[in-house]
Amino acid sequence: MAEKPRVKAPKKRGATKSDEGRDKRPLLVLGAIALTAVVVAGGFFLLGSGGGSGSSSDDARAALTSAGCNLEVKAAALNSSDHSDSPDPDKTSARWNTDPPTSGPHYGVTLIYGSYTEPVQLSRVLHNLEHGAVYVLYGDDVPDSTVAQLQTFYNAHKNGTILAPYPKLGDKIAMGAWLADGLPEASSDRGSGVLATCTKFDEAAFDAYFDAFQFKGPESAFIGPSDMRPGQN
Repeated sequence: MAEKPRVKAPKKRGATKSDEGRDKRPLLVLGAIALTAVVVAGGFFLLGSGGGSGSSSDDARAALTSAGCNLEVKAAALNSSDHSDSPDPDKTSARWNTDPPTSGPHYGVTLIYGSYTEPVQLSRVLHNLEHGAVYVLYGDDVPDSTVAQLQTFYNAHKNGTILAPYPKLGDKIAMGAWLADGLPEASSDRGSGVLATCTKFDEAAFDAYFDAFQFKGPESAFIGPSDMRPGQN
């Protein structure tokens, strides 16, 4: 019987340099796409945030100016973390550099967060601002209808907010905050105090102020909004 011819099994071809190149190309393309996505996302983040709090403070300035409000920025007084200059919560300090104050020596215990119908101890309130709170104070001549609007606004911003009368403001409303990082035009090692004074309530302007300046105090890294609910201090 004739012997069947033997069929040799095909040799396994080793990977060539061109094959290696072809194998790596999809990975390189995917890597490039991923890198592009990260760069684009980062760009959108920077554009959207305006590089941080700067753009929101600009928005607040624009909204407050449009509403006819005055914005006063003062470097935080030196030794603003000092509690010894105001041992009595009813006392004031010569080192307060705005009226109502937005930084400076203050009492060692904060005011209980809430809405008040009687004037409050500002030496306590400054400690709230140091934690990142914002106050809304109004003068004796502010109409009851406007006070009602302020109360409605407070109800939507209860955490970290104090609403109270401050008789000497007359027909004006004041919002105060203390910024840890400060604003470029007036800052110190303890940041800036930011006081807005308005002759009427403007919801857009008040919202812009709160968005820009609330929860950014020198001690806000340790104390968050949930720690500043009404009834707490």
